[in-house]
Amino acid sequence: MKIETRTVGDVHILDCSGKITLGEGTMAVRNTVRDVLKNGGKKIILNLADVNYIDSSGIGELVSSYTTVTNQGGKLKLLNLTKKIQELLAITKLLTVFSVYDSEQQAISSF
Repeated sequence: MKIETRTVGDVHILDCSGKITLGEGTMAVRNTVRDVLKNGGKKIILNLADVNYIDSSGIGELVSSYTTVTNQGGKLKLLNLTKKIQELLAITKLLTVFSVYDSEQQAISSF
């Protein structure tokens, strides 16, 4: 699991690649999101285009990160979901919780 962080204006984009699974994957997401919040970032986009697998712990971490960001007055949005992740979020009814975008520009301008 690798996460590259970049900033467009005041929006922090986290480009995730690999697997978000129990252990290293979930810790990487959690730590990166918390670092952005600690440094004053309130607008966060998780780009999941290169995430090829996510397990139940990974889904749980997305929800946990969403809650953490929201409780600190920020917004967390998802970008470029793969078909599998989109289906998972639909089955778990989490598509109704997250703001999901297919275009980076749409996601940025939605803040």
